[in-house]
Amino acid sequence: MNANLPVAIEIIPMILQLQPAIALTDDQFYEFCQINRDFRIERNTAGELVIMPPTGSETDERNFNLVGQLWVWTKQDGTGVGFGSSGGFTLPNGAVRSPDAAWIKRTRWEAIPGELRKKFAPICPEFVIELRSESDNLRILQDKMQEYIDNGTQLGWLIDRKQRRVFIYRPNIAVEVLNNPKTLSGELLLPGFVLDLSQVW
Repeated sequence: MNANLPVAIEIIPMILQLQPAIALTDDQFYEFCQINRDFRIERNTAGELVIMPPTGSETDERNFNLVGQLWVWTKQDGTGVGFGSSGGFTLPNGAVRSPDAAWIKRTRWEAIPGELRKKFAPICPEFVIELRSESDNLRILQDKMQEYIDNGTQLGWLIDRKQRRVFIYRPNIAVEVLNNPKTLSGELLLPGFVLDLSQVW
């Protein structure tokens, strides 16, 4: 007897082209995101809006565990500030991206004027994590990770739950791929931070 098992379909984000008809300022883009909170919206370097549906409940629960572990370390370490998946950052190339988790040195964060911190702060996090859900397209996430590195990120983890792999991104070094690791180390950037992947897989 053959059972029809559900197959996860990869979802390609919807790209909404506005220019040249409409050119949103940074403030207008921020307001657009606020009135469309049911969507995950980013902006690429061409000014196009990248619109994604919310993640599934299971992926969000795993992301909560991931962010929780980073939060605990961040509070104990005290040298930086951490972020979850709801916030966005304006990268040096003009794109606005929202990693699933991020960390920024406190001195860099506090150097940004308060008014700019309330919106999509003009800064690229030193550390980012993207967690691939069942429906996420891997190539799109890999391109996003490389964009972070190109804009100043020092360490990035792309955690592929689908294949139980982790892609580790660092500047000027080939991407390292780990198969089914149990933990990940924050290396010199996040000394003492160890992510327990049993809470993420």
